[in-house]
Amino acid sequence: MGFDARFLGVDAAMPSVPETDAAASVVLDYLHFTVVLDTGRRFARATGVNVDGARIVEVPRGDDWRFDERIPEAWQAGPDVYARNDLDRGHLVRRRDPVWGPPEVAARANADTFRYPNAAPQQAQFNQSLELWNGLEDHVLAFATVHAQRLSVFTAPVLAPDDPEYRGIRVPLRFFKVVAWRSGDELATAGFVLDQSPLVDLSDAAALAEREHARLAAGATAVPDLGPFRTFQVPVADVATLSGLEMPSLTAADRMPRAVAVEGWRAVTRPDELLFGG
Repeated sequence: MGFDARFLGVDAAMPSVPETDAAASVVLDYLHFTVVLDTGRRFARATGVNVDGARIVEVPRGDDWRFDERIPEAWQAGPDVYARNDLDRGHLVRRRDPVWGPPEVAARANADTFRYPNAAPQQAQFNQSLELWNGLEDHVLAFATVHAQRLSVFTAPVLAPDDPEYRGIRVPLRFFKVVAWRSGDELATAGFVLDQSPLVDLSDAAALAEREHARLAAGATAVPDLGPFRTFQVPVADVATLSGLEMPSLTAADRMPRAVAVEGWRAVTRPDELLFGG
């Protein structure tokens, strides 16, 4: 039950919330994955899932989103956030990732992914960048040559203080993903960021001010302007900084080539642009 830090045969601990923020967080264990929920923002600070690629099974998807009954509904961003708009309830732990093992176990894991602590609002329109984001684990799995049948994956929204307000929540504009696998006897990791920020010219202050004024005049009830999905491969250390989470073992195991890491974020649009150079 819940995320197993030793699933890969080497230590791969989940990102952790700093002690100063711990009081606002609650840990929720599901089948093969764990969600660390920020009860103030009502979204996950971190999730971790164990993926056994050799044992994944197909089960009917379903679409039965529910509150987690173990915690108050007021701590969860529920159906009112997604009603009568074009926002998707985006899975954080990808639906198929924990769906492995005996049929009854896989079916339960599938149902567990449809809990509101595992959701965050995302732009409804799918495009190549989002498809790449959703398939990153598959691409890393194909790359890994040792113990390639297993991964641990950590995903969450970046809960920034300036995220736009909407229906009592603030819509995250960025999401992170760190994929971990075993390479020989060592841990290996890769970091990614999905950005759905509006594509605006930051030098045009007047346009930005006008748009914000319009949002405030509307009482922040209109769906915030979300941009096209853009996927970046980034140093895991940058993920830690951006998210405010502690992940020392994941950072130390980063396989992004050092020269590229120094250059900064790399926009990727195709699997063959991913770098795992050691």
